[in-house]
Amino acid sequence: MGLVCAVLVTTCITQRHTKAKGDAAIVPKVLAFDTMVGLPVGSLDIRGIRGAGQPWVLDAAFGELKSDGKLEIVVEGLVRTLGPSAGTSTPTFTAIVSCISLDGEGAPVTVNVQTDPFPTDGFGNCVIEDQVDLPEPCIAPIIFITNPGGSWFSATGF
Repeated sequence: MGLVCAVLVTTCITQRHTKAKGDAAIVPKVLAFDTMVGLPVGSLDIRGIRGAGQPWVLDAAFGELKSDGKLEIVVEGLVRTLGPSAGTSTPTFTAIVSCISLDGEGAPVTVNVQTDPFPTDGFGNCVIEDQVDLPEPCIAPIIFITNPGGSWFSATGF
């Protein structure tokens, strides 16, 4: 997994620094991050997204969300911290992008959009690459790593 992460990081850095000035394919970033925080307690609900029921920790996470909804995340070592399943993960992760947007009358609303499931290696390592339908506008996005049912294990913003 370390080699995959190194290749992904090198590719991202190379692409970022070699884009031509007139390249129309550049899509603005909405959010870039190089850290996430694990769920500190099992019942912490944020923006309508429930906690996964027990504490989780992770070694590392980084990624970016672009204005066209392209989402790329690398997660390393996202595992449970308590009980007989401590040190293990789930078979799949999904990501939820949570935005504050505006309803038809201009009032703020929370909009949560979820990716398809992506396989883990059982030790909390996963690469998520997907396209989500972002609301317009997407203000103050938070990205959550979740199970397919939508309960979160880790989030940006730490």
